[in-house]
Amino acid sequence: MTELGGFQDRVARIDLSEGEVAYESIDDEDAKKYIGARGLGAKYVFDQGPDVDPLGPDNLLAFMNGPLSGTQVTMSGRIAVCTKSPLTGTITDSHHGGWSGARLKWAGFDGLTFEGEADEPVYAYVEDGEVELRDASHLWGKGVHDTRDQLEEEHEGAYGKNLSLMAIGPGGENGVKYACIMNEDDRASGRGGTGCVMGSKNLKAIVIKSTTKMPKPADPETFKEGHQQAMQAITESEVTAPNEGGLSLYGTNVLMNIGEEMDGLPTKNGKYTSTESMRDAEGVDIDAERVSGENVRENILVDEPTCHSCPVACKKEVEVDVMHKGEELNVETESYEYETAYALGPNSGHTERDEIAVMLDRCNDMGIDTIDAGNMMAMAMEMSEEGKLEDVGELEWGDTETMIDLIEQIGRREGDLADLLAEGPRRVAERRDAHENSLAVKGQTIAAYDPRCMKGMGIGYATSNRGACHLRGYTPAAEILGVPEKVDPYAYEGKGELTAQFQDLHAISDSFDICKFNAFAEGIEEYVNQYNGMTGRDVSEEDLLEAGERIYTLERYYNNLNGFDGADDSLPERFLEDGIRGQGASEGEYCELDEMKAEYYEHRGWVDGVVPDEKLDDLGIEVGPGTGVSGGGGAAAPSDD
Repeated sequence: MTELGGFQDRVARIDLSEGEVAYESIDDEDAKKYIGARGLGAKYVFDQGPDVDPLGPDNLLAFMNGPLSGTQVTMSGRIAVCTKSPLTGTITDSHHGGWSGARLKWAGFDGLTFEGEADEPVYAYVEDGEVELRDASHLWGKGVHDTRDQLEEEHEGAYGKNLSLMAIGPGGENGVKYACIMNEDDRASGRGGTGCVMGSKNLKAIVIKSTTKMPKPADPETFKEGHQQAMQAITESEVTAPNEGGLSLYGTNVLMNIGEEMDGLPTKNGKYTSTESMRDAEGVDIDAERVSGENVRENILVDEPTCHSCPVACKKEVEVDVMHKGEELNVETESYEYETAYALGPNSGHTERDEIAVMLDRCNDMGIDTIDAGNMMAMAMEMSEEGKLEDVGELEWGDTETMIDLIEQIGRREGDLADLLAEGPRRVAERRDAHENSLAVKGQTIAAYDPRCMKGMGIGYATSNRGACHLRGYTPAAEILGVPEKVDPYAYEGKGELTAQFQDLHAISDSFDICKFNAFAEGIEEYVNQYNGMTGRDVSEEDLLEAGERIYTLERYYNNLNGFDGADDSLPERFLEDGIRGQGASEGEYCELDEMKAEYYEHRGWVDGVVPDEKLDDLGIEVGPGTGVSGGGGAAAPSDD
C-alpha cells in the first residue's frame, strides 16, 4: 500500500478468461522506484514474465496513469498503455492525451490490467472505483466512430463532460500488427500494436464515467512553487506559449517546413531527404509546404481542442471535402499531426493535403497507427516499383485514391495486398525478400526525422526500447529547437550521451504521466518540485534521474530476455551507406551509427546492448523469485511472436 499523494492506491486486475475483477493496492516501494504510468506499467509487464506470446492470454495489457495524471499539473491528461508488442516482440508503451487518463484517476483508479481472453466480445465499464465487464457483441466489427456514438448513447453521458472512451476498431479485431487504441477525440495510443493485443483479448472498449475529483497535493507549498515555475516556463517558451508559440498555432505540424528546410524530411520511403530533392531529381510536382501546419491553419482548420489542463492546444481539427471515385467525401477529424502528414504524404510520394485528412480519418476509424500505415504503403510502393508484389496487387507512388481505400482494406484484412501489409514491415520483408525496402528498427517504422540529417535520431531510433521511435529520446529538441541548448544536427559526437539523457528524462515524464511537450519549456527542477509537492516525497534531481534510468534499463533488460542485443540496435542500410542522399544540405551525409553506439553503451554501462548483472544491482532492479523472471543479464533466445 502506498500513502504517496497523487495516487488513488487502487489497481483493477481483470481476468477476461474468468470474467473476474480483483482490486489491489500499489506497492509503496514500486511507486517510489518506478514513479507510475509507464514505469509501473513496465514493472507489471516485466513481473508477468517475458516468455509470453504477445497475442496469447498470458500477455498483460496495462492501462496506467501516474501520480501527476488528472491533477493541476500542466499537460497532465496522459495515460500509458503497456504490454508486449505483437509488432516488435519488445516491451512497448503507448500514450494518448485527451481526458481518459484524468477521468480514470477521478474514477478512483491508478490502473487497469487485463489478462486472459474473453469467450465473447466485452467492454469494461468503470465508475466509482468499480469495474464491470459488459457484452460488446453488438459493437464488434464497428469502426471507432460508430462505437463511440453507440456507447455515448447507451451510457447517457457526454464525452468531455463526464464520460471517456478508449476503443479499438476493426484493425485491432482483425490482428493488424500496428493496430492502436483510440479515445473519443481521435487521440491514439498509436505505436506498437496495443490495439492488436486488446483485440486478441476480445476487449472492444473501456468506458469511464466520473465527475471531476482532482487529487490534492500532499505538500501544497512545494507544489504551488513548482507549478507556478512550470507555468511561467511554458508561457514564456517560443515553442509552447499559448496562442503564440509554434505548437499552439500550428500543432506538431509546425515541423513540416522546418524539416524540409533542413533537408531532413524522409521522402519517397526515405529515398530522398526532402520534397525539394525529389522534385530536383524526378521533376514531380510535390511540395511539403502544401501539407504544413501553416497551410493547414490557413485553409482547413476548424477547431483547436485541448487535453486536460493544457493551455497549448496543439491538436488541430480539420474539415475537408474530397471527390473520391465520383463521390464527395466530407470529413472532419483530429489530429492533423506532423508524423501523420509525413507518412501518409511525402514519404508516400505526394503532398495532397485534403486527401491526407481523409486517410487520417480512416486510420482513426479502423484503429490503425498512421505512421506505420503510411510507411507500409510507401514500402509497398517501392516494392511495386521493383516487381516484388506482382502476385498480390501493386501500388504506385502518390496514388491517393487507392491509398484511401487500402486503409480500410488493411483494417479489415480484405484482399491479398492489404492482408500482407497488415503484418507490418518485418514480416513483409521476410516473406518478400524486401529487407532493403523496410524503414524499420526492431519491426517498427521510423518517424519524420531523417537520421542522416539529425544524427541524434539515428542513435535514438536504434536504441529505442519499443522499435524505431522519435518519442523515446527526442533529440530534435536540441538539434532543431535549441532546447535545452542548440547542438549541430549533423555532428555525431556527443549524441550517444545526449540521447541517453533524453531517454531517461522522457521515461520520467511518461511515468508522471505528462505530455512530452512540457519538456520544451520545463526541466528537471520543475519536475522535482511538482512531483515532491504532489506525492509528499523529498527526492533530489539525481534521485529522479536515477528513476528514469532504472525504468529505461528495466525495459532494455526485458528485451534482452527476449533475445535482443546490440545487433538489433541498427538502422536501415540506406541511412548507413553512401549512395542515396538528398541534393541539399544532407548531400553526402550518412549516419555514423557504430561510433554513436559505442559512446551510448559506455554511458549506459551496457555490454553490446545487454544490461550486465552489476548494472541491475546498481539500480536496484530485482529479478528472480517473485518477479516471474529468472536472474542473469544475458540475452535469451529470440521471441517467436
